Order: sequence, then structure tokens, then C-alpha cells
Amino acid sequence: MSPSSPGDTPAIVLRGVSKRFGPVTALSRIDAAFAPGRIHALVGQNGAGKSTCLGIVAGRISPTEGEVVVNGTRWSDTTTPAIARRAGVATIYQELTVLPAMTALDNVFLGSVQPRFGMVRDRDLRRRFKELSAWLGVEIDPAARAGGLSLADQQMLEIMRALSVDCRVLLLDEPTAALADHERRALFRVMADLKRRGVTLIFVSHYLDEVEANSDTVTVFRDGRLIESAPVGAWTRARMIEAMLGQELDALERMSAAHADPRRRVAAAGGGDGGSGPPAERLRVEGLTSRNGVRDVALTLAPGEIVGLAGLVGSGRTSLINALGGAAGRVSGRMWLDGREVDPPRTPRAAWSRGIASIPEDRKSGGLFMALSSRENMMVADLKPVCRLGVVRARRLRARSAALGGEFDIAPGVLDRPAGQLSGGNQQKLLLARAANCGPRVLLADEATRGIDVGAKAVVMRTLRRLADGGMAILFVSSELEEVTALSDRVYVLRDGRVVAHFDGRAPITEDGVLDAAFVEGAQAHV
Repeated sequence: MSPSSPGDTPAIVLRGVSKRFGPVTALSRIDAAFAPGRIHALVGQNGAGKSTCLGIVAGRISPTEGEVVVNGTRWSDTTTPAIARRAGVATIYQELTVLPAMTALDNVFLGSVQPRFGMVRDRDLRRRFKELSAWLGVEIDPAARAGGLSLADQQMLEIMRALSVDCRVLLLDEPTAALADHERRALFRVMADLKRRGVTLIFVSHYLDEVEANSDTVTVFRDGRLIESAPVGAWTRARMIEAMLGQELDALERMSAAHADPRRRVAAAGGGDGGSGPPAERLRVEGLTSRNGVRDVALTLAPGEIVGLAGLVGSGRTSLINALGGAAGRVSGRMWLDGREVDPPRTPRAAWSRGIASIPEDRKSGGLFMALSSRENMMVADLKPVCRLGVVRARRLRARSAALGGEFDIAPGVLDRPAGQLSGGNQQKLLLARAANCGPRVLLADEATRGIDVGAKAVVMRTLRRLADGGMAILFVSSELEEVTALSDRVYVLRDGRVVAHFDGRAPITEDGVLDAAFVEGAQAHV
């Protein structure tokens, strides 16, 4: 139970709540109480039950068993999100719900505007939009089409929509996954302000530093069960991870120890005991420039290397990945693959044909076919091994996808399920399996660990290292500097679309050093 001070009546109570989706138990006998005017964090791996719990409180999911009471009102089988909203519950979902064809203004006030005398005053909505933007510290054109905004701005529209109504309970499911640091800080400032006003906040996050810095209580879920709930001060990072992972903790610790070994970086750079000279080049670019903001970039990748790409939001990391992967259209500059000069690819198909595979930043809109099965998603980029005379053979498809699934830690039970029904971690594994199935020489991995839990991150990072050890050259982008410095053999730092620093791995690569290079204007370093 979440602790509450004497006399506090819980704002939310769950008693014996279970939820089953067919044969799958998502929640099992959950008992919890959430005190008013506090920030409660829910943590756990993907599939642990956190989002299902939020969905039940939000009225979006009906429990199979148990009782839910929110602000004194007992939820029934017919409770809907609209009923929950009228009871003072606002929700920011993990999956974006903005309507791309509508303006930013219309998305924020969709479903919440009460006309006066049959009319809605546009001037009043614009004033309120401006107030919300100032509160969150963002600048978004209210007339802009939502579909043309960045992922981060679309997430801010979701947050503004929730804040546009007076709520007594605010539920936030991974609200910061797509936000820059300053946007995260602004959101947590707003959450603290709402807490002072007596609002009860429950948020789900995979970022444990956010949890430790901003929550009053922490509740850990694992395998659909509530493992423990306690004040944030009672938790240590190690204890929290142990509660989340259980028996998986040992594997994660072994992986972390391997990544922390500086001898791997020295060997990859061609020094120390790892070799007498630099490794052969798999990819080289010089003067790479594109319309999407890449400016005169030069970099190299060698077989067996993981090279990190760091920088602040807007620095050009994804733009560079797109330029190398053929998703930026016409680019200028020179490119060599295994020592042979080639034209930079103008389409993703051209990049794939040259052995350059990409894992996109947004796995849902740019990576996976959500309605297709996991098997089909793994094989769709290269169907030749499972075809005969141009026809896909079901037996070959099943055999090949089962082998790939085992190689990439994808459970056999999910292979026939649509990709849209899988956890974020399993979706990332599907993308890795698809890319590896084509046998690429170069893998461009953009935010391959975004929005997945600690255990799934361990699997993805371990898989990337395994692919590199097999001879693949990998360019790795992550907003989490801890991941970049832990996994990368070398690191390039971007700012304004240019390379401003290169850490060659002969000395330890530190988060502070990378941050300094990313922030300091005019810095141009080779470390």
C-alpha cells in the first residue's frame, strides 16, 4: 500500500484487482492505495502491468476482478474514459493520440470545450493555449498541423490537453520518453505545482533518475504483481532494480561489467593489446551535407565497432542517420563502403541494397507493420529465404522466424501475435531481428532503447554488441548518455548538424566530457 499520513483518505484505491486478456494475466490481485496531493511513480519492466493499472484507473480498461474507487466513486463495468474525466481524472497515454490532420489548437481542446450559447470563442482558446504553452515553457504554433510537428511537440500537445481541464487525478504513462531535457524539467515543475494544489499524480517511467528526483512514493510491478510500495527515500537504485528484475538482475550486472571494461575500447581503436594499428574501414563519409540539416560531416566506421552518436535534441543525430540510410533524399559528399567509393543512397531501398540497414527512431510509425504478425515483421525486408517460385511458403516462414526469434530473445509465444500487441522491448527486438536477417554490413540504430524497460535494454545492448562482435559496423544513437558511453567504442558529438568532437576510445569516454562538447559553443575537439 502507498503510505499516507494520518487522516488522509486515499484518492485512489485498488482492492484485489486482476485483469486477464484471454489466457494472459496482465494484473494479479493488486491491492494499492494512492494518497492525495502526492506524486506516485510506478516502475517495472515492459509487460509488468503498470500501463494496465493506469488504464483501469483511467476507465479505459475494465478489471476482470476486484474493486476500483477513485475520489470516493466506485468504478463499474460500464466506466469509460469520458466518465473518468467527469470524475476529475485526466490521462496522458504512452501512445500518442493526437490527430495529425487537425491543428495543434484543436488537438489540445478536443472533447473538452463547452460551447457558450452554442458558440466557441476562438480568441479564448488561443489565450488558454498561450497560457498552457507558457506554463510548460514551449513554443508551438496553435495553427500548425499536428502531423507536421516533431514527436516531442506532439507529446507536449498531449500534456497540454490533459492540463486544459481541471483535474483531481493526473495519470502519466511514459510522459518524457520523447522530450528534451528542458521539456522534462518543465513538465516536472508543472507536476510539482499540481501537487501543491492537491492533485494526485501517478506516473510511469523507465528513467529511474526521474523517479528518484520527482516522486514521493515508488511502487514496483513485476509479472503483473505489485512487488512493493514505499516512500522514495526508502529505495536505493540497486534495490529498485532488484525488485524490478528479480532473477534477471545477474545477467544485467554481467553485461554492465563487460561494457565498463575500457580494454574493449582500446582494442577497438587499434591500441594496447588489441592490435598494432587501426581497424579496416567499413564506412567512410566526407563532406556529407543534406537538406535536412547535416553539414559537412566526416566520420568512419570499422567492422566490429559500435560508434556512438551524441548531441542535444536538434543537434542533427537523426538527420545524419537518415542521410546515411537514404531517408533524407539527395545528399552531397563522398562515401566509401569497404574501400570502394559509392554514391550516397537517396532512398532506403538503395541503402539496404548496399548493406546499410536502419532501425528508425519511431518504431511504431516508421519501423513496424503493426497489423502483421511478429513472424511477418521479421521477414518482410528479405523474403527470398522463405519463398519458392515467388510464393511465401508458410513452413519456411515459421522455421526461419522461429530461429531468428530464438537468436534475438523473442519468446515463441509472441511470434504469431500482431506487432502492435507486443511490448516496446519485443518490438525493438523485432526490428533488430529484421535488420540482421538481411545480413547488413552497416547498422544505423536510432534510439534503439527508447521507451523500453531495464531488462529489455540489457537484451538490446547485449545484442548490438554481439552483432558487432560478428563483424557488423554499428552507428548507435541514444538520448541516454550513460548508454552511449557504456556501449560505444568511439563517440562523435554533433551540434547544429556538424561534428564538433570525436572521442576515439583510447581514454575513458565520460558523460561529462560528451556533455561539455555538446554544450560549449565553438568547441571543436578530437579526444
